[in-house]
Amino acid sequence: MSYNILKISKYFGVWRGYNMKKILFAASEAVPFIKTGGLADVTGSLPKYFDRKKYDVRIILPKYLCMDERFKGQLHFKCHFYVNLSWRKQYAGIFEAKQDGITYYFVDNEFYFAGDKPYNELYQDIEKFAYFSKAILEALPFLDFCPDIIHCHDWQTGLIPVFLKTLYGDENYYRGIRIVFSIHNLKFQGRWSLPAVMDITGLPEQIFTADKLESYGEANYLKGGIVYADAVTTVSETYAREITTEQGGEGLDGLLRARKNDLYGILNGLDYEEYDPQKDVYIYNHFNEQNFQEGKKLNKARLQKELGLPVKENTMLIGIVSRMTSQKGFDLVAYIMDELLATEDVQLAVLGTGEDQYQDMFRYFAQKYPDKIQATIGYSEERAHRIYASCDAFLMPSLFEPCGLSQLMSLRYGTVPIVRETGGLKDTVEAYNEYEHTGTGFSFANYNAHEMLGVIREAVAVFSDRRKWNKLVKQVMNVDFSWNVSAEKYAALYRSML
Repeated sequence: MSYNILKISKYFGVWRGYNMKKILFAASEAVPFIKTGGLADVTGSLPKYFDRKKYDVRIILPKYLCMDERFKGQLHFKCHFYVNLSWRKQYAGIFEAKQDGITYYFVDNEFYFAGDKPYNELYQDIEKFAYFSKAILEALPFLDFCPDIIHCHDWQTGLIPVFLKTLYGDENYYRGIRIVFSIHNLKFQGRWSLPAVMDITGLPEQIFTADKLESYGEANYLKGGIVYADAVTTVSETYAREITTEQGGEGLDGLLRARKNDLYGILNGLDYEEYDPQKDVYIYNHFNEQNFQEGKKLNKARLQKELGLPVKENTMLIGIVSRMTSQKGFDLVAYIMDELLATEDVQLAVLGTGEDQYQDMFRYFAQKYPDKIQATIGYSEERAHRIYASCDAFLMPSLFEPCGLSQLMSLRYGTVPIVRETGGLKDTVEAYNEYEHTGTGFSFANYNAHEMLGVIREAVAVFSDRRKWNKLVKQVMNVDFSWNVSAEKYAALYRSML
């Protein structure tokens, strides 16, 4: 059963009243201002897809010193005040900017938000995001914007519902504000020692119990968000089911099962304006579902040349764009890489950065098989787009994947995904049926290297039959994972809460 999708679907098309609903997104990052991962893509893209006649959706972020320089000049000072954080009294400035018709607010405090990256050591971030969460609530009366719903994203905003319900709930201004809390990756919870978090937050001792913020002897920000929110969402239906199991629950499965009536799986979407093969400024040749054969052929040849790989039209070019961590399935890749490259007519275009063991693994194989693999250790938005647009297939064998955006990007560009059936990968990629010639990619169920290798070989076999492959690519390019559908599901959830 999908978690509450049917329940909220009944509200589709039902408008409760005609007044504009006010929604405030609270997040630690959002494109285009600051991005370290997929969270920024979601928080920066989703607000644009709500009906602006019915919803006034705004976003509040930290004003990081490391914010993209292009946008700093667009920020305008609005007000300032002071935040009492336990025994500390901290300055808070509020800046405002408009982007794509959406209002953004920024919380300014150089003590917390200086530095060359948005996240630091966890002990620093624990205090930083406690301050950020309380500053957001303190800022509301100064903004002339009292939200009906605050939509919080990930552990960095987990204390917002805690502060709201425990410290502000009796104040008239804050009464009636509802909280949606979205889990983008349950693995990251914001856990730290109880005495330290008590000291940092100034929250009463009775909050730090097993039924509230305490978890395995530590304070847990994400748990606080789950406990105190009015509704909890995560980023795919399958992941919503997985996190209620002992295997996928990261120690919080019991709590999530207890809240299953308030738990909603709503699939992430993709910003189809930014990722558009007909307009993408980063790719060599534009194309669509009608002329993709020639367009992808030209892009593939250019990428092969750029990477120093032999230009071979009939060799399957497989792309990987990823953080290089164990979550992403690179232990499987390492196990079968020699066998794959030695026996199959494939090339790999790899882009990413992460743990040394995986970076070194790709460097090793790039040196051993220079005509078959090129690995760029680092990140380039330009090269990422070119890999999505130019490759024949895209490999994403994740151990777990709450939603995943890379497979959505590859689908958008007609690059056939090869994925493991977990989380959002299972919800977005339909396995190819060799008899009916249906599906939108290739998938395997178990976290097993040779099961993955078998599926890659299946893809190579279909690729060798260009008629079958082109039909598959056309199917891939005709699926719709834009934000339109997901935004309406969030809107339905909001309506059900008000």
